[in-house]
Amino acid sequence: MQGAFVEHVTMLRRIDAEAVLVRLPRDLKGLDALILPGGESTTIGKLMVEWGLQEAIRSAALAGMPIYGTCAGMILMAREVIGHSQPLLNLMDISVKRNAFGRQVDSFETNLQISGLSGQPFHAVFIRAPLIERVGETVEVLASLADGTITAARQGNFLVTSFHPELTNDTRLHEYFLSMDDR
Repeated sequence: MQGAFVEHVTMLRRIDAEAVLVRLPRDLKGLDALILPGGESTTIGKLMVEWGLQEAIRSAALAGMPIYGTCAGMILMAREVIGHSQPLLNLMDISVKRNAFGRQVDSFETNLQISGLSGQPFHAVFIRAPLIERVGETVEVLASLADGTITAARQGNFLVTSFHPELTNDTRLHEYFLSMDDR
């Protein structure tokens, strides 16, 4: 619909996974997993509602489909967005704060240790990124900045990152996501 979906398609193809663009509820049929990309979460949320995708994605999630939200996708998957009202999927027991690190000029990159990923630290790219302010009891924190700011989390078949792994050459997070299907 909107956002950095082309970069995710490229990343998935690099690890020999088939990628299908989802714009309408019928596009979800037969999929094994779904990635909600970075972009503008309010716009994506409004389009999800208008095109009937909000309920279709919720139904797929309840059926056990793994869903990964990056940046704006993380916002959409949250139960709460602090200080902002917008359409949400309400899938993960997290509260997020939009644009938590500032404006576009405040974007940054850093290396993170991510639970579940072996090898070297993951080079994370933050662009007008949100952060996770609160996690529920069943949410596993996977990565945080040095100051404790939560930047990646998992709850069952749901994965979120406040950064953009699709803008790197490191396929480990996409591989991790595709291995999450517990169905």
